[in-house]
Amino acid sequence: MSEIVTFSTDGNVGIITLNRPEARNAVNGDVATGLEAAIDRLEDDPELWVGILTANTEGQERPVFCAGADLKEINAGNGAALATQRGGFAGFTYRERRKPVVVAVDGLATAGGCEIVLAADLVVASTRSAFGLAEVKRNLIAGAGGLFRLPRAIGQAAAMEAILTGEPIPAERAYQLGLVSRLAEPGKALDEARALAAQITACAPLAVWESRAVVLAAASGDDETLKRMTDAAMGTVMRSEDLKEGLTAFIEKRPPVWKGR
Repeated sequence: MSEIVTFSTDGNVGIITLNRPEARNAVNGDVATGLEAAIDRLEDDPELWVGILTANTEGQERPVFCAGADLKEINAGNGAALATQRGGFAGFTYRERRKPVVVAVDGLATAGGCEIVLAADLVVASTRSAFGLAEVKRNLIAGAGGLFRLPRAIGQAAAMEAILTGEPIPAERAYQLGLVSRLAEPGKALDEARALAAQITACAPLAVWESRAVVLAAASGDDETLKRMTDAAMGTVMRSEDLKEGLTAFIEKRPPVWKGR
């Protein structure tokens, strides 16, 4: 039996794959615990600086990145297993982490699948992708962050329409609204996500991680809190070994060799 969530590495990048294509990568208890374990591995490995989250869509007539919660599991009374204590839904949507995650979407991300996307840091999507919160069509609520993260990502008017109608947003429209960072041809989202991750890992990892934390806090934090976070981030970077390497490499006109400390 294949792993339901797989993990591989490519240099300083950890690649996490939802591997339940026969069920449209719907989240059950095994997916939730597997995804949380994969994020643990990404966070704990000092040689991994960025993560990519993707999904296996082999054999699907209409590719689906993730269909959200496995409703059969909820109907069977196993809904609690779809979340973890630290990560929330899918072991990911409320997980505190330091390292950025790029999500590569090649197909439909709906309901909890869209909420997984919204919990990532950057979104790369193929032109055949779409993003939706379809919960209202099933008398459910998007309870894993979608109701407040989607308006932050695309604005209240567009988000309100998507949430109240349950209709998905096509990838090109999502790109225009700011949810998607990069568009790719069908089947090429992972390749484009790898290229984006490579650009990120070419930068100083400490500076990337600290900058990410401040950007995320900006969505809800007040200016004084953000100033303190920025000052603390600056202190972390200025005290690091990578500071001298970055300055020396610039002076010597060579690519820096980052250590992440």
